[in-house]
Amino acid sequence: MSPARERWLLLTIAGIQFTHILDFMIMMPLGPQFTRIFGISDAQFGLLVSAYTLSAGVSGLLAATYVDRFDRRALLLSLYALFALATLACGLAPGYGFLMGARIAAGVFGGVLSALAQTIVADVVPFERRGRAMGVVMSAFSVSTVAGVPLGLWLASWFDWHATFFAIAALCAVFCAGAWATLPPLRGHLHAGRPTVWRGIGEVLVERNHWRAFALSAVMIFTGFTVIPFITIYLQANVGLSDRDIPLIYLTGGAVTLLTARWLGRVTDRLGKVPTFNRLAVAATVPIMATTLLPPAPLAVVLLVSTAFFVLTSGRMIPGMAIVTSAGVPRLRGTFMVLNASVQSAAMGLASLVGGLIIARDAAGRVEHYWAAGLIGVVASFASIALARRLHLHGSGQGTSV
Repeated sequence: MSPARERWLLLTIAGIQFTHILDFMIMMPLGPQFTRIFGISDAQFGLLVSAYTLSAGVSGLLAATYVDRFDRRALLLSLYALFALATLACGLAPGYGFLMGARIAAGVFGGVLSALAQTIVADVVPFERRGRAMGVVMSAFSVSTVAGVPLGLWLASWFDWHATFFAIAALCAVFCAGAWATLPPLRGHLHAGRPTVWRGIGEVLVERNHWRAFALSAVMIFTGFTVIPFITIYLQANVGLSDRDIPLIYLTGGAVTLLTARWLGRVTDRLGKVPTFNRLAVAATVPIMATTLLPPAPLAVVLLVSTAFFVLTSGRMIPGMAIVTSAGVPRLRGTFMVLNASVQSAAMGLASLVGGLIIARDAAGRVEHYWAAGLIGVVASFASIALARRLHLHGSGQGTSV
């Protein structure tokens, strides 16, 4: 594949990831609105967030039975179109129950999209450039925070929350057309032979290295998601931020992360995936605890803490996912990655539930015990370092020193 063709492919996948990530991320800053409009508790809001991730986990398990049996391009386009329809249903939701059902449907299709995108990157980009490629694709997170979330919140404030999901569905239609025009057929994995459905899953599961990769994925996700869904609620209830300040948090954090994501991708390839991951995983523990212990403070201080949180918690995922994708046996990578996405989704849902059960409100409405949710994330971050050191990476020619 020529460099220009590879670049367009990565940008197209990044666009798909942008809408998928934005659809999930926009729920969290809208938390105060949902709890107020629907009259629900923080734990019920945590369940609304978890509905997406847990359904994505189940969908990933089912996808493992078919993902390596089809052209990846055709599969990606089909699932993305269904995801767009589910997002449109979110915008049409008249109440909590309907929205819950629509979020489950969005998770069913969205969870598989992420795994397919990462699989395509691993299939077409050589190992020595995979860190940079992951940096491009994962910059979708930064773009969604710097542009998507603030614009979504602006639409919610000027119209209502329904308008935000209508806009995401419209963007999905645009990127779906772009993917149709730019993605080539991706059938190389089919030439290696098609194992039976259960044999393919069995071959993935008998690899001990795959199990270590799944465990790494789970703790990487758990590190952030006991904290992330409740950041906006905490910043408004305890730190004193207003609805007007929240878009600035995401705008600033996303802008800086956008600048650092590709740089971290290059550092990952230059210094090694595991060493870079270990350093970022340690560094991320500082803003995690700072965020959960933040007292009432000037906006500038809040921006400093929240931006460090965005940069380091998302930045460690660049070498982290380069490690995980490289841990999969190449001919089984599609099945491995959808199973990995299922593990990540389950970990995300479980972490959100745990965080929602840990935090509470006092008589004045302030959030209590948020620091305990952060402490769990710190423990998970150190566990991820131990796991990353034990993985063998295919294509590296050596163990985890890369």
